[in-house]
Amino acid sequence: MKTNIDALNYLYHYYEASIGPFVNLSELPICEAEKILSDIKARGKTFAAKRSSDYMKIRRELEEKARSMFIQKGGKPARSVPHYMTLGPCPWLLDWYENGKELRIHIEMFSEEQVSFTYGDLFPTMRYNDGKPYRNTVYTKQEIYEIIKIYGLPQDWNRTGSNGPERYIEAQIWDDEPIKAYLSGWHGNK
Repeated sequence: MKTNIDALNYLYHYYEASIGPFVNLSELPICEAEKILSDIKARGKTFAAKRSSDYMKIRRELEEKARSMFIQKGGKPARSVPHYMTLGPCPWLLDWYENGKELRIHIEMFSEEQVSFTYGDLFPTMRYNDGKPYRNTVYTKQEIYEIIKIYGLPQDWNRTGSNGPERYIEAQIWDDEPIKAYLSGWHGNK
């Protein structure tokens, strides 16, 4: 089943209902983020419970790399770390949470200078060395639509994950302004 083309006009955010949207471990001091991740792992009920002990260290390195690559393409990130969304829906991500919720925001709310994309989650995109041409690359909005024309949406051809690590196109949001109405939790506007 193919994604409705209108769905590509929206960015989707998946989150734990009890915590709220856009609560971001990367905004915390490393020791605090690791404690929260440890608590999540102890509960063992969600996808995040399976993350490695060096997850936060790797995540911060990848976020810094993505930010630098985006700046090289003309991006002007206002944040040092991104918020995460997907281009088009990916209901599988609801399973990452005990009580997962979905939020969608029209892509026109985000300027080209505020959002970058990876073809797949940031981790496999930047870490797998399997020769796929979209590895180790950050895309602008215009570029990601060209990549979709070539490879399609991972949400369509890899719903179960049996064809590799690409399950969705990730959007990295580098500014709080377009999402400020949804911000809650332990972060404020940065």
